[in-house]
Amino acid sequence: QVRLEESGGGSVQAGGSLRLSCVVSGYRYSRYCMAWFRQVAGKEREGVAHIGSGGSTMYVESVKGRFTISQDKSQNTLHLQMNSLKDEDTATYTCALVGLQPLGRTPSGDYCSTMEYDRWGQGTQVTVSS
Repeated sequence: QVRLEESGGGSVQAGGSLRLSCVVSGYRYSRYCMAWFRQVAGKEREGVAHIGSGGSTMYVESVKGRFTISQDKSQNTLHLQMNSLKDEDTATYTCALVGLQPLGRTPSGDYCSTMEYDRWGQGTQVTVSS
């Protein structure tokens, strides 16, 4: 059973930093996409950062230059480093995973941003206050 478990959320002042982590257990894909999504109550979920199994990344415009998605394959962990946080970054952040067929090109971040993710964590709350 595939399981994704986030940690690292919390409350921080505007301009501060947080690092989110997502540990994946129960399955190993050779080709995959992973991402961080965020959602505010009453609004649509937004994919803020995507990463392919080869390390290619893609960011939504609002977080470019401030957020960094990375993966530690030895620890089966996905990270999201969030710097220069703003009030509007307040949301529930959830990591997601989709496995791809083993044969094929290594997925790019842009490609990953078009994928339909089918494995989700429970989410972790990030609150930024000014």
